[in-house]
Amino acid sequence: MPDPSSPRIGRRISRRGLLGYAGTTGLGAAAGAGLVVAAGGDSPAPAVPGPQAPGATVSPWGAHQPGVAQHPPAVTEVVALDLRDEVDREALGRLMRVWTGDVEALTSGRGAPGDPAPWLSAPAADLTITVGVGPGALGPERFGQGPTGFAEIPPMTHDRLEERWSGGDLCVTVAGRDGTTVAHAVRRMVADAEPFARLRWRQVGSWNGTDHEGRPQTGRNLFGQVDGSGNPRPGTELFDSTVWIREGRWAGATTMVLRRIRMDLDTWDELTRDEQERSVGRRLTDGAPLTGGEELDDLDLTAESQGRLVVPRDAHSRRSHPSLHGGRRIFRKGANYTREVDTPRGARVESGLLFASYQADLSDQFVPLQRSLDELDQLNEWTTAIGSAVFVVLPGFEDGSWLGESLLA
Repeated sequence: MPDPSSPRIGRRISRRGLLGYAGTTGLGAAAGAGLVVAAGGDSPAPAVPGPQAPGATVSPWGAHQPGVAQHPPAVTEVVALDLRDEVDREALGRLMRVWTGDVEALTSGRGAPGDPAPWLSAPAADLTITVGVGPGALGPERFGQGPTGFAEIPPMTHDRLEERWSGGDLCVTVAGRDGTTVAHAVRRMVADAEPFARLRWRQVGSWNGTDHEGRPQTGRNLFGQVDGSGNPRPGTELFDSTVWIREGRWAGATTMVLRRIRMDLDTWDELTRDEQERSVGRRLTDGAPLTGGEELDDLDLTAESQGRLVVPRDAHSRRSHPSLHGGRRIFRKGANYTREVDTPRGARVESGLLFASYQADLSDQFVPLQRSLDELDQLNEWTTAIGSAVFVVLPGFEDGSWLGESLLA
């Protein structure tokens, strides 16, 4: 990875020049930045994206930002920001250049340019930084028209959305094996965006994506369920056709939905194991379908036992099965969260899941599946979406280029 002092990197323009100019001249004419984070997935990284050995350095360069296909590491933090009114296309370009330098440095284990605590950037930390833009960052004065099918999610009956966990013009997802490194990277990205955008919300969660021997595994949510077994596998044609936008000015991008889902663990624990498994359609021990086989085997939706369907009609895995939706799929990731909240009766713990869905066409893929679950899904009894946001994850960038260049230049 090139040194930030090299002539090629230097030509992008220094952080002091960008942020200093913005501070003295005014955002509309001065700044020019965008939000960026993260980086490609198809160049010098492995040809087949996916799980990497613990302690890897993930290249930021390629046709796609690598954090999308990367196997979930231990810690994920997502932040959303709101653009200041004065920020236009030129200003977004400047922010993009600054963030590109940050991404290249932080993912390699170096401090970002001007970093007051560079020793907090750990090398080989499985670190990825992924940037997306929300509806407020689109339009003729900013990133232009969004990709086909990108729109806000229509209201769902069971949603109880809170403003504090919803929306945003920009999104930065930082994931890695170490919470300190992740938190430091988030802080640098947010600090460098401050002349252009204000922090709207931040959400952090954890995931156990490896077994006791360090081998990749699907991981479990706080209900104890193996979560994500039906995902298309990175590196396959199915994954590529599900996730990546392939044509037009947004080629190499994807769309992201982030849902903050509160989980009622107390009432869930009152169920018998059989009731818990039938609500999902999979065994709790290993995630295998109730109809038999192993975790990655498909469900037999026609199987019956003693005159009733083995996988109930309102089981989560049936309601979301591609065969009921014309083959539509999504690629999902999760991060478990807990937080202490104050109530009139004292503090209590809220538990839940940060659910991220990636798909090429949000309206055609995610929305029909979510409507099906909203209409009839046993898990609605114990889960409630309290936050929701949509973003376009920018295409990747190559060495010597910058995030969003093709959209803003």
